[in-house]
Amino acid sequence: MGLCGTDQDKERLIKRLGRIEGQVRGLCAMVEQDRDCIDVLRQINSVSGALRGVWIQVIGDHLKGCIAKAALEHDEELIDELMEHLQKIR
Repeated sequence: MGLCGTDQDKERLIKRLGRIEGQVRGLCAMVEQDRDCIDVLRQINSVSGALRGVWIQVIGDHLKGCIAKAALEHDEELIDELMEHLQKIR
């Protein structure tokens, strides 16, 4: 089973993940350069926020696609799987 979104959504995800990858490389460079802790923490927060944005996009697509279809077909397996995943989030 693939991602629920359109090809346009997939391209957008790939671009966002590429930017996040760059942020993580920048974060690594900051650590290597022995930058101030607060600067590193700010960058970590930025990366975390960017990943949360990707998570929101993917889960939204999943809800609108796979979960909506499963609900119409009275297939509770995907819904249970999502619920299990959401319970693990901290």
